[in-house]
Amino acid sequence: MIDVNSPSLPYRPNVGAMIFHTDGRVFIARRTDMPGAGGPLSEGTWQCPQGGIDAGEAPEIAVLREVAEEIGTDKVRILAEHPEWITYDLPQHLIGRALGGKYQGQTQKWFALAFEGTDTDIHLDAQTPAEFDAWQWIDLATLSQQNVGFKKPIYERLVQDFAQFAKSRA
Repeated sequence: MIDVNSPSLPYRPNVGAMIFHTDGRVFIARRTDMPGAGGPLSEGTWQCPQGGIDAGEAPEIAVLREVAEEIGTDKVRILAEHPEWITYDLPQHLIGRALGGKYQGQTQKWFALAFEGTDTDIHLDAQTPAEFDAWQWIDLATLSQQNVGFKKPIYERLVQDFAQFAKSRA
């Protein structure tokens, strides 16, 4: 049995993808496993694609794999890798439940990616069950104002650190 009050639970290695459209907007998607899923776009919990790093997998490979799995496209290329790993703790009520109950949080390597496709290249049903039920392009400056749940401090930091990519490449 895992002691959820133990500070010795590890952090799960993870990658995150901040995907920039050619017009500078950023991709976000609504989680299917949170309240508000399936409702109006003003509801639910939104995030950028992210996911675990497999044993022996390089982060730059993991981020491309996660994008393909979660949003069904390979029409991206890496623009930049965040220089630091960003670590967060799960809220207390999720420790022992989320992430298979084995982690106290995640340590993430974030990437800025250029989207090189069209909206028709995005397929939320690429995996079953789908992780997301809706998606949209938004202005980077408004990302941390979306309902991103307890990950808001991470998104506030990424908005600053990846701001240079939020401009038109057209």
